[in-house]
Amino acid sequence: MSARIISGKEISQQIREELRKEVQELKEKHGVTPGLVTILVGENPASISYVTAKQRTAKDLGFYSVQENLPEEVSESELLALIDKYNKDEKIHGILVQLPLPKHINERRIIYAIDPRKDVDGFHPVNVGKMVIGEPCFLPCTPHGILVMLERAQVQVDGADVVVVGRSNIVGKPVANLLLQKRKPVGNATVTVCHTGTRDMAAHTRRADILIVAAGRPKVITADMVKEGAVVIDVGVNRIGTTPEGKAILCGDVDFDAVKEKASAITPVPGGVGPMTITMLMKNTVEAAKLWAGLPCEVG
Repeated sequence: MSARIISGKEISQQIREELRKEVQELKEKHGVTPGLVTILVGENPASISYVTAKQRTAKDLGFYSVQENLPEEVSESELLALIDKYNKDEKIHGILVQLPLPKHINERRIIYAIDPRKDVDGFHPVNVGKMVIGEPCFLPCTPHGILVMLERAQVQVDGADVVVVGRSNIVGKPVANLLLQKRKPVGNATVTVCHTGTRDMAAHTRRADILIVAAGRPKVITADMVKEGAVVIDVGVNRIGTTPEGKAILCGDVDFDAVKEKASAITPVPGGVGPMTITMLMKNTVEAAKLWAGLPCEVG
């Protein structure tokens, strides 16, 4: 029997409808319009696509949105000056600098320059530190999206054996940390993290009640590596070719067709975790607007 599909596209649409109502209420009752600036350096096609989608969603939800396009050769000092400008801009509540940046720019220095109260990506060390010790903060968007997917799909996480494949600062480390916390309703799991140094990855993945894969390699998780009835969350997006019309052919880090016959639930690629990432960015921006307006919010 094929697995139940956990559709990030459907869940994200539900959340966006909730956010749209919340934004309207902020405007009407408090005179607050969430403001987001996205900063793009260079002309990386994937980055352009991501930023375009973020801006389109922000405008659709009724945000005040600004797009800053900078040339590849922009200096680090010029980018820092732009961030400082938006740190001081009262109409902007969230600042997102699209990564990766050109090699001549220090990404860490750029991330650290963003006011933590406007760090809607959740990458600033102040927010990372708060996340680790369980304080209210901006959570990184992809891990946050995974938690919300598990919650809305009513997956039992408390006490579950969770295996995370991948240890990046963007997905693997934060999602592992969040799932092991005494967090309700999605948390209190026993978490194992696998990575390139893991000797027998399959021995770990086969015992997972919940398997989260962010390895960055197409179809690295095969059916023989998955326990019968496991819940599989596939974070990977890999371009493996193009159609005759020139459209990208995408696949995840999981062999979807084979694994869906063994898992109890699984996320597709595309249409799984991806839409949730942008939606949680919008959620963080709304919370940032409430924070700056002195209204009750989830980020403290």
